[in-house]
Amino acid sequence: MSAKKSDYEWFTLGDVNGFFGLTFDNMTNLSFLAGILIFGFGFPAEVVYGKMFPGTAIGVLFGDLVYTWMAFRLAKKTGSATVTAMPLGLDAPSTIGVALAVLGPAFLAMKSSGMTEHDAAMAAWSVGMATMVFIGLFKLAFSFVGASVQKIVPQAGLLGSLAGIGLALIGFLPLIDVFGMPIVGLVALGLVLYTLVAGIELPGKFPGVLASIVAGTALYYLLAPHGLAGGDYSTPTAHLRLALPLPTLDFMRGLRPALKFLPIALPFGLLTVIGGVNVTESARVAGDDYSTRDILLTEAVATLIAGVCGGVAQSTPYIGQPAYKQMGSRAGYTLLTGLFIGLGGMLGYVGWMVEIIPRAVIAPILIFVGLDIMCQAFHACPARHAPAVSFAFFPTLARLLQIKLSNPSVVPAANFAALMVEKGRALPEMLVTVALGNGFILTAMLWGAFMAELVDRRLKAASAYLWILAGFSLVGIVHSAIPDGSLYWPWTLGAPAIQIPYQFAAGYAALALMILALSFTAASRRPARAHAH
Repeated sequence: MSAKKSDYEWFTLGDVNGFFGLTFDNMTNLSFLAGILIFGFGFPAEVVYGKMFPGTAIGVLFGDLVYTWMAFRLAKKTGSATVTAMPLGLDAPSTIGVALAVLGPAFLAMKSSGMTEHDAAMAAWSVGMATMVFIGLFKLAFSFVGASVQKIVPQAGLLGSLAGIGLALIGFLPLIDVFGMPIVGLVALGLVLYTLVAGIELPGKFPGVLASIVAGTALYYLLAPHGLAGGDYSTPTAHLRLALPLPTLDFMRGLRPALKFLPIALPFGLLTVIGGVNVTESARVAGDDYSTRDILLTEAVATLIAGVCGGVAQSTPYIGQPAYKQMGSRAGYTLLTGLFIGLGGMLGYVGWMVEIIPRAVIAPILIFVGLDIMCQAFHACPARHAPAVSFAFFPTLARLLQIKLSNPSVVPAANFAALMVEKGRALPEMLVTVALGNGFILTAMLWGAFMAELVDRRLKAASAYLWILAGFSLVGIVHSAIPDGSLYWPWTLGAPAIQIPYQFAAGYAALALMILALSFTAASRRPARAHAH
């Protein structure tokens, strides 16, 4: 029986929490994008805020409006009054990755060719736009096979890969920001944990996320000018920059130079397709059964629209739909977020807010989402698959180490390069860490699936996942030996990196053969006994 449209409680108090959570999640990514480009590479601020932000924000506007409509459609179809819309926003790994590996290098190359700083930034902007168009087209093609992946891969692989991201990237990295300003960060975090994790209402039912942002920001501006917040204080110089993100053919100028960045960019597109499959499964487990194809098509078109309108960061359905459902969010939060971010990119207030709100205040929202993702993976999967879920954490931990150790402010570039070729009885540790971290989402999904099939004694299926890993590792789809994650033909690499594709592929193949051979033994066909804990 279908519900009438009026039966759907599309806006509740939980949508206020969800709005602030999703909005500031997007703003966190915009903050990273601006920080890397302006302070890391020296981009003119007016190009970042006036050209890149508006187009990037319009992709979020389109995607969140479509996801809002999809929530209404699902509520009508199922008769449920508690459908929660799929959250959409900027993809964190690729936003940072494209800034570091595409936009920054393109800008420096243009400057070294004799362009002025402004002209070099504009040329790099066109390369970024073209890269988004390529990624959008790539995702459009792959969106039609996403549902098949969801049906084949065990839930431990799908949810375990997300749980690893929740632990290391969404949870731990923001924790560093929280303790970078302990008083500000811990008060903000405490309010999030009190209201969203413990589920205790604030006086007057004041939304917890809003309380966290208001209290944390107020504390920062009370303490920081007196040196009491941690770190140095500088007066914000933010101002509004108006810009209308109209479709433009400027991306055509960047098509040719963007081609050389495709081995870096397309894996990011593949990761969001896989991530889209995973988060759709996550939403299904939480009670909202969205069409995987529709979710993926929407994110692909949103990325294309962003690229054509000047955007340089791709949109993706966010991990953590069950977290927003737990907040009590329905469809109002995605509608409000899309409008707020989209209009903010045009009117300039999003850039202004990015500059004045410290990351220690925004970080607790991400920590809550990370906690919820990890809990869901263990609760939703059979207890016997807990080792598979846990095993899927490791590639993301390797990625976390790579992010930190490849940062020149942590390990000088010369030292990092030396560690990558360090000789010893085994392959260099830094090289192995880099390889384990590259393609981490896909690796985690395949590792979790392999382990789940092994636990269920479906040894031929387990062996099949190992053969996939062997093939992918040969060309760098997973375990790329190049720090930026580029694809390659293995024979084009120099020593010792050339050993990674051959050694990793041979290792997976040897294990696959062994598991396949063991599948013919009598013991492997006996029912598994329950594990005692």
